[in-house]
Amino acid sequence: MTPIRKFRQQTVPPWRRAVLKVGSSLLAADGGGLSTRYALGLAQFIASCHASGREIVLVSSGAVAAGRMLMQHLPEDTSNAARQAMAALGQTQTVALWQRLFDRPLAQVLLTHDDLRHRRRYLNARATLSELLAYHVMPVVNENDTVAVDELTLGDNDNLAAIVAALIDADMLLIATDIDGLYTADPRSDPDAQPVDEVHELTAEIMGMAGAAGSRVGTGGMRTKLEAAEKAAAAGIQTILFNGRDSEVVNLLGRDLLHGTLLRTSATRLQARKYWLLHVPAVPGCIHVDAGAARALSDDGASLLPKGVIDAVGDFQRGDMVEIVGDGTDGEPFVVARGITQYGAAEINRIAGNHTRDIRERLGYSYGERVVHRDDLVVTTDCGVSP
Repeated sequence: MTPIRKFRQQTVPPWRRAVLKVGSSLLAADGGGLSTRYALGLAQFIASCHASGREIVLVSSGAVAAGRMLMQHLPEDTSNAARQAMAALGQTQTVALWQRLFDRPLAQVLLTHDDLRHRRRYLNARATLSELLAYHVMPVVNENDTVAVDELTLGDNDNLAAIVAALIDADMLLIATDIDGLYTADPRSDPDAQPVDEVHELTAEIMGMAGAAGSRVGTGGMRTKLEAAEKAAAAGIQTILFNGRDSEVVNLLGRDLLHGTLLRTSATRLQARKYWLLHVPAVPGCIHVDAGAARALSDDGASLLPKGVIDAVGDFQRGDMVEIVGDGTDGEPFVVARGITQYGAAEINRIAGNHTRDIRERLGYSYGERVVHRDDLVVTTDCGVSP
């Protein structure tokens, strides 16, 4: 058998916040259940990242395998309901395994794709993850398999990890797998397979190296990893594929040296997010702001505070994309910006013109000081995004 060719060493691009996805192949024990055999090395990598001031959100598989081990005395049931029950049983086991390896607290966050497509739930999920990171708590994210309908499919957590990376404005998506990276063909059966150290664009040819969609041809689920990298790239996030079973590779990664595949992106995170904000359809209605707020938004890149709001028109809800409108010198309204609102129209009308400290008093609760955060806002002109 021809030896599998190794990847050259390269320097990892700078990053401050990353999502690390760990597949069940790195956590499953030989006799069933979960093992710390490879998780320990990955935990040490995460700890070294924490020590250097970096942030990591962990997307971890393994719940179904852990649940099956707990119920191994029962006859095997491959139905979707049984798999969901196994996931429910195994979730606590998965988090407990990771918690044993860390001194800092961990928090379990269960998400479905619907949570991340639904704008209001998207905002809530992002706020929760951001707050956990601010508390120096490491979130452990998994698909909410217990209530999902058809999400228990090969590699789904790869795509979930890419979505979470965009959700938290990560710089990097790290995918730990049981192979060294992307090859031009399956290195286990093709002696001519060559390692692909770096990818600048996910072309049809590159995607073809991973085999057909939904198959194990190539490198065991590599297709879904490239799909995840494609999603991350659209958000301006680079992706690294590496072998989480190779302790030397993991140790070097902790020193920002990669033996694996780096999938680059030509888009910046800001460009990708601004493009998305510019093109997401706005709901009917708008937020009417005064001249000072309009200037602060367009010239200073500020967030929209209630003090600068005149009123809200329409019946939009928290999490909706709305237009922010000012009054021109000719008295005609014009669109200053568009963004995702943290408050519904009725709530905005109750806090309009007030100081941020008065929000809780007027509403009885608060979603934060900003009506629209600058990260969720894009300034508009006739030709697109303003400089």
